[in-house]
Amino acid sequence: MRAACAPKNLKDSTFFMIRSTHVQPFLLVALVLLAFNGSVLAAKPVEIPEALRQAERERIETMQQAAPAVVAIFDPSGKGGGSGVVISPDGYTVTNFHVVAELGPFMKCGLNDGKLYDAVIIGIDPTGDVAVIRLLGRDDFPVATVGDSDTVRVGDMTFAMGNPFLLATDFQPTVTYGMVSGTHRYQFPAGTFLEYTDCIQVDASINPGNSGGPLFNADGELIGINGRISVEDRGRRNVGAGYAISINQVMNFLDHLKSGRIVDHATLGATVQSNSDGSVVVSNVLETSEAYRRGLRVGDELISFAGRPVRSVNQFKNILGIYPKGWTVPLSYSRENERFNVTVQLMALHRRAELVKDEVPDQAPDQDPDAPKIPLPEELHKLHEKKPEIPEEYASLWEERAGFANYAVNVDHRERILKTLDAWGDFSKQPEGWAIVGKLSDGKAADIRLQPTAVAAKLGESFAVQPLDQDFQDQPPGTGGLLAAIFHLRKLLTDPDNYFTEFYYLGSEPLGGTGPRTDVIIATKGLTTSRFFFNQQSGEFVGFDMSLEETVDPCRIRFGPLKSTNGISFPETLTVEHAGDLWDKLTVDSLQFFAPDKKPEEAS
Repeated sequence: MRAACAPKNLKDSTFFMIRSTHVQPFLLVALVLLAFNGSVLAAKPVEIPEALRQAERERIETMQQAAPAVVAIFDPSGKGGGSGVVISPDGYTVTNFHVVAELGPFMKCGLNDGKLYDAVIIGIDPTGDVAVIRLLGRDDFPVATVGDSDTVRVGDMTFAMGNPFLLATDFQPTVTYGMVSGTHRYQFPAGTFLEYTDCIQVDASINPGNSGGPLFNADGELIGINGRISVEDRGRRNVGAGYAISINQVMNFLDHLKSGRIVDHATLGATVQSNSDGSVVVSNVLETSEAYRRGLRVGDELISFAGRPVRSVNQFKNILGIYPKGWTVPLSYSRENERFNVTVQLMALHRRAELVKDEVPDQAPDQDPDAPKIPLPEELHKLHEKKPEIPEEYASLWEERAGFANYAVNVDHRERILKTLDAWGDFSKQPEGWAIVGKLSDGKAADIRLQPTAVAAKLGESFAVQPLDQDFQDQPPGTGGLLAAIFHLRKLLTDPDNYFTEFYYLGSEPLGGTGPRTDVIIATKGLTTSRFFFNQQSGEFVGFDMSLEETVDPCRIRFGPLKSTNGISFPETLTVEHAGDLWDKLTVDSLQFFAPDKKPEEAS
């Protein structure tokens, strides 16, 4: 009887299977299709268009070309890690701060050449969740091609590469493919310093371990650094919403990070809100901010900021979040239908002590559990406290100092930049008395004397004196402290290490907000701070800003071409600006040196 019930043909067998309660639904569908459309069995193979095959080949080739620059980061103790991407042949690599926060100053990194490399911490940005490390042992590392994240559009195809769940133990990066789901996303700090601004949202799978890894566009250009995901039910399952820090933000901060410092973000010194008509207006502005000194007031409408239009509060925060503190950017605002165009220097987002203080607010209880935590100080200090075995050949590459992730790097950059001052000559061997003699733009005589106890000036018919044993003042009035600035210049050229309280490389920024990129050396003494600017391409010392204190407009001095006399070079002109206005342009006829007990003309 059992044999008689067996199916006699395919159609009978299909119905027999349908009656079974053990058959999976998808199998039933397949069998039905086979039973009622026998022509399927005899159909020719589907022809795949050549254009589709070519697109597939190009996609695979692009990923293969990108893979060599992708870094798998591992804790030498085996307790953690993440991803990164190499951006220069000498091994500089971008990753997330939360990836390296607990790894100590040295770590292990693998590339898809199958080799494991030592790496050293360089600089960190706890607010923006970015860090730079440097792979060691080569000067010809494969690098990613840096793209322009401002050109990214919703719907663009992207792929992420990295070390999810630390699976890349063979150093071969995992690839996930998807598209851009959103641009210019802003995610507020939520109880921490962490602030993801102007980031790229993607649906390519981003999972724990992908952090710090690259996000590429379809052409294989680096457009972001993967850092954060949205998760379901406070678990750690990706739900198709990953966020990458825009590469343009990273590039703004790159030289600051390469300085070896713990870097900070910027604030305008003002808060904004949206009106019912959609305008974005100032709700509060600090009187100590340069924005206030340039005229910004409560109720003013923001039109554009840093060259980008401002149409919402989030848009304003997105723009602001991509700049380091101290950058100068253009600002346009309106009041009673009158438009004002100014440039403003951005303030620090945090007090300096906040980045290294004893207690930093912990993560809010409702914070996304996969979001990187901005560290408590012990996490910051782990970079210094954790003492892994350091290869002897690399021991000199890291030095501990408060406020720095790696002070040794800063010293190297500072000395490299100061070497360009050799073009000015050796001022340290000259007598202590200086006389800068020339004329003002109206033809009147100018004579500035620097002596051991004071700086004095006769400018036309007016006199000004700055005693060196007193607090620096705005002398001559309206310059922002020209005499103090000239004294800072002399100390830079003669004895900076023994005079300035702090003397370090800051990073780079566009001069005046729109000029050429310049390396910046910071020098402080008491309340005064000078920012010395060196053209990044030519190395030329182009000028400096000297502030009597943080909350006042600086004296801005820009140099003309150098003129050489007896082995010493000095600018032919000094253009002096203060509070956004030109004070005067001093033409220098001569720089004379003299012993303090002699007049300039008596000096040899």
